[in-house]
Order: sequence, then C-alpha cells, then structure tokens
Amino acid sequence: MTDPIVEFRSERRESIATYGAEDEWQGLTRQWVTRAFDKRYMYNFDWLGRPLIQFPADIVAFQEIVWEVKPDLIIETGIAHGGSLVLSASLLAMLDYSDAAAAGTVLDPAQPSRKVLGVDIDIRPHNRAEIDAHPMRSRIEMLEGSSVTEEMAARVRDFAAGFERVLVVLDSNHTHEHVARELALYAPLVTSGSYCMVFDTIVEDMDDSVFPDRPWAPGNSPKTAVWEFLEANPDFAVDRSVSDKLLISAAPDGWLRRS
Repeated sequence: MTDPIVEFRSERRESIATYGAEDEWQGLTRQWVTRAFDKRYMYNFDWLGRPLIQFPADIVAFQEIVWEVKPDLIIETGIAHGGSLVLSASLLAMLDYSDAAAAGTVLDPAQPSRKVLGVDIDIRPHNRAEIDAHPMRSRIEMLEGSSVTEEMAARVRDFAAGFERVLVVLDSNHTHEHVARELALYAPLVTSGSYCMVFDTIVEDMDDSVFPDRPWAPGNSPKTAVWEFLEANPDFAVDRSVSDKLLISAAPDGWLRRS
C-alpha cells in the first residue's frame, strides 16, 4: 500500500520541477514583483510585532529550511527593524521546545541553547530598543559595524566556534562587491547540509528603473556575486527545490545548500 504522505510529497516535487520551464508564468511573476517593489509591498508585514521586510513566501520557505536543518546558530547580516532576527529566534525556540518535549525535559527559556547573531553597520537606537524589549531577546545577539571587515568576521567566527550547525543569511548591502565579500567571509561558517541564503538576488531580474536611488542594479547585484561564488565553491549549490517553487521571491538562485 502506498504511503499517502510519501505520495503527496512526491507529487509536490514533480509539480515544482516543472515551474522553471514556465516562461509565461515566470514573466507574470517578474511583472508582479516589479509592481510590488514600486508599492513597497514587502514592507507591510510583521513577525511577532517587529517589521519583517520580506515576501511572505520567503518567510515560509525560511521556516521550512530551519525546521529541516535544525541549526544551533543563525548568522544574519542586516538587521533593520529586527523582524528577521525575531523570526529566527522564534524558530530556534520552537526547535528547543521540540527537543525538550522529545527528551522529556524542561526547557529554561532564560538559558537558550540556540542563538541568532545579527550584524549591521548601523543599529538605529529605536530599533535596538524594540529588540531589547522583545520576548525573544535572550536568543538574540547583535554586533554593530561593517560586515565586510576582517575584524567583524573574526568576531563572528569566534562567536560561532561553539556551535555545531550553522546557517547564514546575507541581507545587507546588495552590490556585487559587498555580497561577494560577505560570501567569502561567512559562507565558510555554514556547516554541511545547511544553507547560506542570499537575499535580493531578484535585483538581477528587474529593470534598471526599479532601483534608481540605490547603488545596486542588474549586472551589479547579489545574484552576480552568487554566480561568481558558485564557480569557485563547488561544495555549494542552488537548491532548486526551494528556488523554483516560490516564484514570488526576493531570492531566486539565493538558496545555497552546502554538501
């Protein structure tokens, strides 16, 4: 007898595998995403009370990956309002509670075993105050300074040294040079079977007019940095099962899994 759960997942994989060849659908997606940027659509959502500037589909895919990988540490470049840190912290809390329930132990929320580390060149005082007051604060550590300096990278490496499973999210400055440098510094911290997620690779697929006031543009984007990185790092690959299924995403080709 066929296992209905296995059958469902198999059917889903077969559907997703066809999406990449759907040129008309992909074109409609680009039109929709262009309009979404114009209308600041992705600025409209919160996670546990903090603004989270992402497409909802990316948020869902992120939690799927966290549940699969079960990281001990999530490193994020780019903090903004702190919504992404709170998202990561809440997902790590769920993992800890799941582990405790399976082991029949009691979890002490004041002493979390899993952490999220955020790095930003400018943590604005009003955002820091809100993050400091958040119930997830015990799981969050923050470092202020440029993510692309060797000094900051050394601080992050020192912090990560005590963790077994590490996942990295790059979502700060979106120029090719900056993302390429972040990949060089932080992708090596990603553990086998985990991910380095590079957001706003969608810049490469947009018209020049979409980002008139920003230093990034097609040809100078996170996706061009990803392509360059993958050529030199064969132990990383785009996870097409994630990248293809989302369609409406800020991170096409940005879901990099380490073998």
